[in-house]
Amino acid sequence: MTISQDRRRPTILPLSLALAGILALSACKKAEPVADAPREVVVLPAQADSGAQLLRLPAEIQSRFVTPMSFRIAGQVAERRVHLGDKVRKGDVVARLDPADANQNAASAEAELASARQHLDAAEKQLKRDTLQAADKLISALQLEQTQDAYAAAQAQAKAAAARAAVAGNQRNYTRLVAEHDGVISAEQANTGEVLAAGQPVYSLAWSGATDITTEVSESQVAKIRVGAPATVNLAALPGRTLNGRVREVSPAADPQSRTFRVKVTLESRDAQDPALRLGMSGEVSIDVAAIAATPASAEQSKQQSIVIPATALFHQGNRPAVWIVKPADSHLELRPVSVGAYGERSVTLSAGVNPGEKIVVQGVHTLTANEKVKPIAPLHAEDFAL
Repeated sequence: MTISQDRRRPTILPLSLALAGILALSACKKAEPVADAPREVVVLPAQADSGAQLLRLPAEIQSRFVTPMSFRIAGQVAERRVHLGDKVRKGDVVARLDPADANQNAASAEAELASARQHLDAAEKQLKRDTLQAADKLISALQLEQTQDAYAAAQAQAKAAAARAAVAGNQRNYTRLVAEHDGVISAEQANTGEVLAAGQPVYSLAWSGATDITTEVSESQVAKIRVGAPATVNLAALPGRTLNGRVREVSPAADPQSRTFRVKVTLESRDAQDPALRLGMSGEVSIDVAAIAATPASAEQSKQQSIVIPATALFHQGNRPAVWIVKPADSHLELRPVSVGAYGERSVTLSAGVNPGEKIVVQGVHTLTANEKVKPIAPLHAEDFAL
C-alpha cells in the first residue's frame, strides 16, 4: 500500500498546480461593465397654435321662431287635425271651432247688408226724381234737401252694414285655425270639446328652415363670447359629424332662476337644411372665444409663430424659460431657451424657440440633465396633458 501511494503522488501534484494557475488567471481578468439602459421620459410633439380658445358647452337644437297658434274668437273646439310632432304647411287647417254661432252672425249681417243696399237704391231713385222736379219748379228746395239727406243717410247705413258683414265673414273664417308658416307642432295646449277664450293657445308651431343651437353660459363666461364668433356643433345623434355656425345672439340679461345667460348659434345654411336634424337633439357646442377680426395674412403669420405646450413642460435656463427637447438623431436631451407669448390655465403659448412636431419632455423636467440619453415614450393618460 505504501509503494502505490508513493507512485501516485507525482501525477496528482502537476494537475493541482495547473488548476490553481487557471483560477489565478481567471481572477486577474477584469469584468466588462454592463451598459445602463436609457432613461424613459414622457414626451409630446409641439403643436402649432391655431389661435382658437374653445369654450365647450352643452347645447340643444331649437327653432329660431316658435309661435303660439290660437283662435281669434271664442268658441268650442270641434276638431283637431294635427298632433304633437306633426309637420304642417302654410295654409293647412289644423283645428276648427263649432261654427254655428259664427254662421248665424254672418247670415244676419248679410241680410242687414242686403236691406241697407235696397234702401240705398230707393233713396238714389228718389233723389233723381226730386232733382228733376226741382229743376222744373215742381217741388220746393227744402223738399230736395230732405231727399238729399235721406240719400246720404242710406249711403252711410249701407257702408256700415257692409263693414259689419265683412267682420261677421271674418269671424266665420276664424273658426278655422290655419297655419301661417311651414313648421312642426311642438306643443299642444287644448283638447277637442274644450271651450276657449279668444287668443287662448291651441298649439305651438316651431317654424321650419330656421334653427338655432342654444346653450347657457355662466356670468364668468358670457363676457368672453361675442356675436359672430365661429362655433362647431357635435350632436350625440349624429356621431362623427361636425356642424359649423356662428354666434347669433347673446342674451343681455341673466335668467332670474338659473342666473345663466342664453347664447344662440346659427348653423350655416347647408347644415341647417340637413333633414337629419331634429328639434330637441342635444350635443356639445364649441365656441371660439379668441376669434378676432384679422386679415388672412396676419392670422396665418400668427399661426406659424405660436406653439402650444403643456404647462408642465416649462423649465428654466438661468433667468429665461426653457424646455427639454429630445434630439431625433441620437435621443439626447437639449435644454433650449424659449419665448413665452401667453400663459394659460393648463398650457403655455410660445412665440419662439420650438418648431411644430419637435418632441418636448412634459413630465419630470426638474430631474433631467443636458445631453442625457433618454428613451421617449408617450404619456400613459394623454388626457392629463390635453391643451
